[in-house]
Amino acid sequence: MKSTIVLQTTALLLACSMRIAYAQDADLAKQLSNPVASLISVPFQFNYDRGYGPQDGHRSVLNIQPVVPISLNEDWNVISRTIIPVIWQDDVAGESGSQFGLGDVLQSFFFSPKQPTAGGLIWGVGPAFLLPTATDPLLGSEKFGLGPTVVLLKQDSGFTYGALVNHIWSVAGDSSRADISSTFLQPFVSYTTPDAWTFTLNTESSYDWKNDEWAVPVNVSVAKLVKLGEQPVSFQVGARYWASSPDNGAEGWAFRAGVTLLFPK
Repeated sequence: MKSTIVLQTTALLLACSMRIAYAQDADLAKQLSNPVASLISVPFQFNYDRGYGPQDGHRSVLNIQPVVPISLNEDWNVISRTIIPVIWQDDVAGESGSQFGLGDVLQSFFFSPKQPTAGGLIWGVGPAFLLPTATDPLLGSEKFGLGPTVVLLKQDSGFTYGALVNHIWSVAGDSSRADISSTFLQPFVSYTTPDAWTFTLNTESSYDWKNDEWAVPVNVSVAKLVKLGEQPVSFQVGARYWASSPDNGAEGWAFRAGVTLLFPK
């Protein structure tokens, strides 16, 4: 009888600990769907696109995107989000050959309340900076740009839905290069399961006000959060379709994969 009770108690404790672990993993996965979560993360996102220009050029981009929350006081955070693109491309501008190197860095800061509003809304607003860090003229704009950025979202019953928007104007840089006035729109919806799978649908659309052109890739992806030892890691795969693209821009289907390292407090 005593051994049966011990076995039943052990099984119950194991089941409870597994449920707690699943809940913690699901909570971390859900935080990844929130661009202004108070969570240090380092995503490595790989994108492959093709169909550029008459030579059917292609581009591979590894975006290194560290996210660092900084506590200002009891009520406010500032969230630093950096996008560092490492690019390899071939014939993206006709017979332009191959280029490899660093692209322009986008640095954003979101001032965000630590707690959602009474209605459950989560938001952040701040400046965005385009830094002319490209190592080749065909990998960047050679312009310094800045503008506002804002994110608004809500999380409920595993769902996350909202949008991130920014607008960049060029304010300095090589006068022989085209000026920039570009709006970025990223509406998104995702669902995180109790066992830390996340399914996401979004667009990463941009509108070039100077050339009156849209670029609209529609992305679908699935991610799973796991622990390698004590290190939480999220693995992602997905595809996207270019619903609209500028002249000589990417076309058709594209591929995305990613790995995100998480550093919860």
